[in-house]
Amino acid sequence: MMNEELSRQIKAEALRLGFSACGVSPADAVDDIHRAAFLDWLGDGCQAGMDYMARNVEKRLDPRLLVEGAQSVISVALNYYPSRLIAKDEYQLAWYAYGEDYHTVMKEKLARLADYVTTLMPGCTGRAFCDTAPLLERYWAWRGGLGWIGRNTQLIIPRAGSAFFLGELVIDRPLACDSPMQSRCGTCTRCLTACPTGALRAPHRLDARLCLSYLTIEHRGDIPPQAAKHLGNSIYGCDRCQQACPWNRFTTPATETRLAPRADLLAMRRADWVALSPERYRTLFKGSAVKRAKYEGLMRNIAAAHQYKSSTK
Repeated sequence: MMNEELSRQIKAEALRLGFSACGVSPADAVDDIHRAAFLDWLGDGCQAGMDYMARNVEKRLDPRLLVEGAQSVISVALNYYPSRLIAKDEYQLAWYAYGEDYHTVMKEKLARLADYVTTLMPGCTGRAFCDTAPLLERYWAWRGGLGWIGRNTQLIIPRAGSAFFLGELVIDRPLACDSPMQSRCGTCTRCLTACPTGALRAPHRLDARLCLSYLTIEHRGDIPPQAAKHLGNSIYGCDRCQQACPWNRFTTPATETRLAPRADLLAMRRADWVALSPERYRTLFKGSAVKRAKYEGLMRNIAAAHQYKSSTK
């Protein structure tokens, strides 16, 4: 079977499995421009406490060092935009955290796609990834023609927006590849303006040390007061740069039922959050990505949001 037909069939199967988009790129080294930008980002300390970003750098910049014999990267995207949103005057979670942990959902779908690939190409080997290995996922999604990387560092899919999980299959067989997409951000800088802490220091440069998503999820210890005063209603993650992006006017609700908003989550009110017990936390977030912050981290966020909300009244 010709490589073009193989690529076409793989993309069709990805869509049948529920992925929103699929593209293919050659598994070669990251280009010089993006390599230099990543190394400069690390050199500036923008990864904050995410020390793992500075490990396995060469693997992160060349999938052939990650998967023996790698020849193709199959990139996929899965819509996570919630069908219902938490009321604006209540405490907020990032859109991606409304449903089941995306790692579980994506891994299962990627495994099914990998099985299909091996039926088309017996003996094909490779590995599936979803935020689980040193791989520049947005770069590979861009190389595979899914969209472009916006000024807020998010992958933007044309007429669909940026509310997507990304995943990859890196395989040891050649496929017909797609072309990278030109940026369609134009002169828009709404995402940079919307960032309350100035974490988007420049186009395509996110400083995690100032980012509310990093500080409320990955960071351990107290949230710096200069950042905490900008929390507003955010207690887990921050979508403000996405909310400001004009391309997200094209968002549609996710169709994957496991990513649907949980009814008990939507029913939570401020008083419920403040009084959240460890037992209620475990029930509310069973199988959820919110577990990343742990109970203590979430309660730290709630206390900070409550403190600074009260101090501005």
